[in-house]
Amino acid sequence: MTLNYLSLLHALLPEASLVLGALVVLGFDLVVGRRHDLAQRTVYATVLGLLAVLAAVYHTYDARVDGEVFGGVFLLDSLGMATRLGVLVLTALTLALLPGVTKVRQPAEYVAVILFATTGFTLMAVVQQLLVAFVALELASLSLYILAGFDRSRPDSAEAALKYFLLGGISAAFLLFGFSLLYGLTGSIALPEIARQLSVQAMTPLLLVAVLMTVVAFGFKAAAAPFHLWAPDVYQGAPPISAALIASGSKLAGLVMFTRLLWSGVGPAAGNIATFNAVPGWVPAVALVAVLSLLVGNLGALAQSNVRRILAYSAIAHAGVLLLGVITAGKFGPAPLVYYAGTYGLATVGAFGVIAVLDAAGIGGSLADLAGLRQRSPLLAFCLVVFLLSLAGIPPLAGFFGKFAVFAAALKLNGLAGWAGWISVFAIAMSAVGLYYYLLVLKNAVVVPGRSDAAPIKVPLAAATALLVAAGLILVLGLFPSAVLQAIS
Repeated sequence: MTLNYLSLLHALLPEASLVLGALVVLGFDLVVGRRHDLAQRTVYATVLGLLAVLAAVYHTYDARVDGEVFGGVFLLDSLGMATRLGVLVLTALTLALLPGVTKVRQPAEYVAVILFATTGFTLMAVVQQLLVAFVALELASLSLYILAGFDRSRPDSAEAALKYFLLGGISAAFLLFGFSLLYGLTGSIALPEIARQLSVQAMTPLLLVAVLMTVVAFGFKAAAAPFHLWAPDVYQGAPPISAALIASGSKLAGLVMFTRLLWSGVGPAAGNIATFNAVPGWVPAVALVAVLSLLVGNLGALAQSNVRRILAYSAIAHAGVLLLGVITAGKFGPAPLVYYAGTYGLATVGAFGVIAVLDAAGIGGSLADLAGLRQRSPLLAFCLVVFLLSLAGIPPLAGFFGKFAVFAAALKLNGLAGWAGWISVFAIAMSAVGLYYYLLVLKNAVVVPGRSDAAPIKVPLAAATALLVAAGLILVLGLFPSAVLQAIS
């Protein structure tokens, strides 16, 4: 096997741009930024971070080399390119929300950690080797643990980071043990070779344990039930910008890597739920997790009065639909999954962006605190309507077509003559429940009047731009879903 380091460098230029950008942000703040006040330092760090993301976007287009790179460690294809671009867009929107909204004492360090997390996300999008996949996942995870606890002035933030770190460490142990069992069974850490070895092996108890451990680990990363217990506390306690990245970029990249691992690596052990006589494998396990996520997420959200916790349980419910997309990716490709995860990420970043602006204005996070939002800030109210209706799956917003694509793929497996079809029907019914709590939030924000003496909410220019861009992308992606789905395929 010949290893071409120049092709490796060319393939990983997006990641190199992000890492170099993080170092430039830290160096510039150390040499120049410390002479200015905190607001200016935040602007400098944000601008440099956005330049690094733009460089990564350029190199993502420039590195369009179809096929395996560096002996098959990385795979550059349309799926990897689409995921990289999606993650970079979500990161750019997250960074744009910082100036004038998020007050952290170390803005350069905050931006640098966001760039390091994004580096892990972009690596996860193109990796097809177990060892590098684990390193990329842990780079992203460790960065997110730091981001969750970055606001040291709030005990809730420290509690969120501790819970996230402890449960994340347990999930990493599950994943590493599952990977080690796969290596022991196949003698390889490359996904194509693992698939080749498993294709000539029967399903064994040890292989089933290895696959189930992997499913458990990724269930945690996706905030899927019953591995979701960290999500409500982290979404509520973490800084809003951190929660936005945790809920969007990490979910998109993690699910794409999960799909590659399951179908490209352990596809021969998939099993089947297209009929009622389910074939044992990881597909029935993922389907069970999807059903539990839909049930726990939607019913759990009904009992919440905090907007962040509603979004957390909403994320659990959406994880159920996304896992249904993972199941259908083996036959119909990953395009519906990526489209849905990307549009979900846009809506979630936007919703947490609105929460960040409200936090900066001293407005609490309960439903009652949203009263009068339409009078105090029509811009925030309009954006919140777009984001939440997209999450609810209302046409013509992109969230509707994302759900439609996933449900249609699941029903194509065998219609209602198998478990997959009935899980889709259940997911559609649960979407009606989700519509209730999304409309409950919008009722308080748009319909319920606030105090007559309440002052208008000032939205910083950068945050307003980011929110309008996110809302615009949701509208555009909803108007042209077929073009996006064909580009990903």
